[in-house]
Amino acid sequence: MSEHRDAARCGAVAFDVLETLLDLDPLADRLEAVGQPRGVLGPWFMRFQRDAMALTLAGDVAPFDAVARDALRVESGRTMNRTEIDHVLDGFAELPTFPDAEPALRRLAEAEVRIGCLTVGDPENTRRFLEGAGLAVYVDEVITAEMAGVWKPAPGIYRTAAEKLASPLDRMALVAVHAWDCHGAKRAGALAGWCARLEGEHAGDFLPADVHGADLVEVVDGLLALS
Repeated sequence: MSEHRDAARCGAVAFDVLETLLDLDPLADRLEAVGQPRGVLGPWFMRFQRDAMALTLAGDVAPFDAVARDALRVESGRTMNRTEIDHVLDGFAELPTFPDAEPALRRLAEAEVRIGCLTVGDPENTRRFLEGAGLAVYVDEVITAEMAGVWKPAPGIYRTAAEKLASPLDRMALVAVHAWDCHGAKRAGALAGWCARLEGEHAGDFLPADVHGADLVEVVDGLLALS
């Protein structure tokens, strides 16, 4: 093990998947293909996340497929049949990565930092996307909300990620484009790296991340520099 790895404060990194590594925009094409407006994508994804978080707060399990389906039925005005919903949800397994994903993961792998994908998505879909995108070679663990029994930003999911990555929680960083996700990681006791690609400006209501960057490579470089 290198001296750099021993001295570094960050020994493991868990990446958020949806909107951080994966671009959701192609799901709008699938919505349009079944007669829905492209603009349904944003409200659907927001309702989906909200409903899953609400179930977690109530102490219940939030299964990805069921919650995603119900949210899509509501946002489409209950105009979609099962086949059409299947067509849209099947798109999660084929989403492309953002251009900064591969170089960011490669830098961490070269620095001998353990890498995880921390996702609320289906684990099999996530593994398929990693293989198809050529990222599987860099990823040590896929950690899901199903494994933790709770959705982000509940503290338990970040603790589960640290356990799976064999890292002390305070030496694991969560990397995400969502300030609320980074806030959850910080509150749990982890490090956080926030990428500005989605939100542009870090919301002041949330704890500041340890590292801010315009893209994932800049975030990773900042995390590697922590000591």
